[in-house]
Amino acid sequence: MAMSSKESATALKRTVIIAIFAAVAVVLSIVEAQIPLAGMGLMPGAKLGFANIMILTCIFFLRGRDAFVLVILKTLLTAFLLGTFSSLLFSLFGSLLSFVVMFLLVRFTGKKLSVIGISIAGGLAHNTGQLLAASMVFNSASILYYLPILLITGIVTGILVGFAVRYLVASLSKISLFEEFLDGRSH
Repeated sequence: MAMSSKESATALKRTVIIAIFAAVAVVLSIVEAQIPLAGMGLMPGAKLGFANIMILTCIFFLRGRDAFVLVILKTLLTAFLLGTFSSLLFSLFGSLLSFVVMFLLVRFTGKKLSVIGISIAGGLAHNTGQLLAASMVFNSASILYYLPILLITGIVTGILVGFAVRYLVASLSKISLFEEFLDGRSH
């Protein structure tokens, strides 16, 4: 079945938004890779999760499959530019768990949970997913020793990311490219 010109235009807009969000997410990942968190007593490889700003924003505007594509693109591109196979695995595990949690919360809680609460849940899920992946790779549960510290940092960074998403969603909602993707949810 052929797409109408309106459907085709909408599909093109979705693709453009995903590409822009992926580029911004990769840039945010590169910037945060320059911040030496290990020197602050955090787990080696710990990050602030600024790329989640784009993932959560995408969840608010587009379909779940669009945000899923963004997660995969961001993870692969970032790993290609900055990481190793193990960092790809850890990031993918964390990113996918974070995406699933944030997506389900946005879709099923509607206006009951704030974007900051959703972001915190995503940060906690991301850190948990990464530790579970590391535990499997290293075949050791002792790495879960880092969980309390990463849960605390997940809350703090989730709050920061949530405020950024709240601002970004409000700002993007005023741009014509995003107007047709608004569905009346309060962000």
